[in-house]
Amino acid sequence: MITRRAFSAAAAASFLAGPAAANPLSRLFGRPKVDDQRYLPQEVNVNPDLPAGQIHVIKKDFFLYWTLGDGRARRYGIALGAEDRNYTGMLTVRRKREWPSWVPTPEMVRLEPAVYGPYAKGLPGGHPRNALGARALYLYDGNIDTYYRIHGTPQPETIGTGFSSGCVRLTNEYVSELYDLVPIGTQVFLF
Repeated sequence: MITRRAFSAAAAASFLAGPAAANPLSRLFGRPKVDDQRYLPQEVNVNPDLPAGQIHVIKKDFFLYWTLGDGRARRYGIALGAEDRNYTGMLTVRRKREWPSWVPTPEMVRLEPAVYGPYAKGLPGGHPRNALGARALYLYDGNIDTYYRIHGTPQPETIGTGFSSGCVRLTNEYVSELYDLVPIGTQVFLF
């Protein structure tokens, strides 16, 4: 388990890394409008005992870490769901999709009919209002789809906030970078 102390120390020792090399989504969407520079991707120090190839989400800090090994990780700023709508625990990436279609869950429509009702029949991938954005990593508990995702967002200004029905969201550009790094079977720790 990652401690706040380990990541606080890592953040203090972090340095700004360059943007993802030649990401084609930059041409489609322009540079993400992330107001707070600390939410831009950075390579940081983490607990050296963490193996490479894991995702760790520290919800209270709005950061996702892709571990690189040797005490290093790539850190991304994220948006989350409202506090009572976030998953806690360990899940596994079982599916990945580029430009995924999106259908709000019946629970989302029930809880917020004005927000999700108009989209109850779903939206195709690439639609400007598609909540999954450019890429999605589908998170499972064993073989059970949790309907919890790591995905893009058409609302980059939400990075660093928690307000929606759930899921971990990155800008479309940065979720595309992460998508290319993460293989099926990756463990995801959400705390």
